[in-house]
Amino acid sequence: MLEFLLSSDAIFALITLTFLEVVLGIDNIVFISIVANKLPENQRSKATNIGLVLAMVQRIVLLFFISFLISLKTTIIDVNLSWFTTHVSWQSLILFSGGLFLLYKSTSEIYAKTEQPGKGEIQISKKNLSTLGNAIFQIVIIDFIFSVDSILTAIGMTNGISPNPNHALMIMVIAVVISMIIMIIFANPIRKFIDSHPSMQLLGLAFLILIGFMLIAEAAHISETVIFKNSIGVIPKGYLYFAISFSLFVEFLNFKMNKKSKTTN
Repeated sequence: MLEFLLSSDAIFALITLTFLEVVLGIDNIVFISIVANKLPENQRSKATNIGLVLAMVQRIVLLFFISFLISLKTTIIDVNLSWFTTHVSWQSLILFSGGLFLLYKSTSEIYAKTEQPGKGEIQISKKNLSTLGNAIFQIVIIDFIFSVDSILTAIGMTNGISPNPNHALMIMVIAVVISMIIMIIFANPIRKFIDSHPSMQLLGLAFLILIGFMLIAEAAHISETVIFKNSIGVIPKGYLYFAISFSLFVEFLNFKMNKKSKTTN
């Protein structure tokens, strides 16, 4: 296990996944803050920290559950047509459904952030909270909603990285724990940074489109899908890592240029 965690593939997957978990968790922090701000001043920090810890626990539980479903490789549906054949297992079904969900979630979030900014925040801020218990209950519900795309992203980034499924599960758990610790410690600075650089969150959502497409392709490959005598191949993880790294590098150059431009002016 230790030898695998120290390999270049595992380290790169862990760093990339941790970054995505932090970026994609910004909305979670924002909504938790909105809920916590409805409480008295002395209870806000407590509610925020409890909410983030519960989010971490929920993600880890979901990771184990979904990883168990993905390990079920027995065929449950067979389709044999003249132009289309497939052998669907729970593994391919979860990956395919997850890919569709990520495509839907990412495109709808991009639309909401560009065309309807602040809509979700207004809806949540209208809800009245009277006690810390009510706030935590609402935070748990919000955490669960945000956990779904976080877990599917983790699975998309690590699926097939090692023949041993426990290796991928270990990377996902470590990335979730690290990202949550980072958010607990640096919640406010991270939120301010994303607010001042909204392109980072849009970039993270764009990565979800790539991951969603990759999950669908992997589901088709695992189920041995053939369409008009053409089989579906696997998209190498290296392509995904390169696309993410290159995009972040370009975004970093934009930051530097904008900062230099502001300084000159």
